[in-house]
Amino acid sequence: MQTLAQNVTESVRDWILHGQLRPGERLEEIPLAKRLGVSRTPIRAALATLASDGLIDHQPKRGYVVRTFDLEAIGAAYEVRSVLEGLACRRAAQRGLTQAQSGKLLECLAEGDKILAYGSLRPEDHEPYQRVNVEIHDTLLEASGNPWVSRFAEQAHNIPFASDRIILWDQHAVILHSHTDHHRIINAVIGRDSARAEQLMREHVYYAGLILKGNYESLLSAGDSAPGIFASSKVTDQAAQS
Repeated sequence: MQTLAQNVTESVRDWILHGQLRPGERLEEIPLAKRLGVSRTPIRAALATLASDGLIDHQPKRGYVVRTFDLEAIGAAYEVRSVLEGLACRRAAQRGLTQAQSGKLLECLAEGDKILAYGSLRPEDHEPYQRVNVEIHDTLLEASGNPWVSRFAEQAHNIPFASDRIILWDQHAVILHSHTDHHRIINAVIGRDSARAEQLMREHVYYAGLILKGNYESLLSAGDSAPGIFASSKVTDQAAQS
């Protein structure tokens, strides 16, 4: 089970990745503690972690501020993601999946199929599909058997709007295209077709980058005023009480 500090870190990280905390915005301990309903201690730990991850900067006399990433930097992160996650799929196909990994991926595909079978994107399905997407990518990274691939891919995911946590939940055709990619990628990995698995994942992430570029300005202006686009994690009551 995650600690309270880890839950707080993930909440603030999600706010940054989804644009709910804006580039250049100052992060103060007391307002964040009140917003999350926690003491200042886990907030301090969270800010230190996020600074170490490169998501926020510590500036003299200003304290912590959200780091600014321009579209070029975000595009570069997608480029790195495509290479690393493609490599992960190639290695996963070469090594072969464990029964647990294969089962988890197939369960994710089935859950995604069920969500998209309605033919429209329901608001209540946003976070479940987001979890499916993250689970698929994380499982394939893990299946590579190379901890450095996972570590460097995680750094690329820490760039706002370049993370696999970002799901633009407004076009069914786009999400369906992405999930169809998941089917093809996983089938190639299970089938031990390493070259095809790598190429499919690289194209999948590249396509996601193109969609991001086309929606970049609306993402910047939306923030937490657009719940139909964004979904963010929150500290659970159980975590807050621990």
